[in-house]
Amino acid sequence: MKIDSAYKPTTPVATPRAATAQAAPKTGAQDAVSLSQLSGSLKASENMPVNTARILEIKQAISEGRFKINPEAIADRLIESARDLVNSNSKREA
Repeated sequence: MKIDSAYKPTTPVATPRAATAQAAPKTGAQDAVSLSQLSGSLKASENMPVNTARILEIKQAISEGRFKINPEAIADRLIESARDLVNSNSKREA
């Protein structure tokens, strides 16, 4: 996997309301929109904190060949994460 230095975080693209309002015919009826709880959680996940300095440090270490992968630590954390998921799912079902 190659890390591209041209990556720029995306921001939501807003559609100008004036342009969409002009395109729609005016009928006098009003539409109602409601968003689910999932949409709120998705919006919240977009604002996750990013440690840019740490990302750049890792990127530099990879490019210089200094980045060491510890498969044991990865496996341990993966197993721990799977156990947490199983435990949280079993508590919900009980």
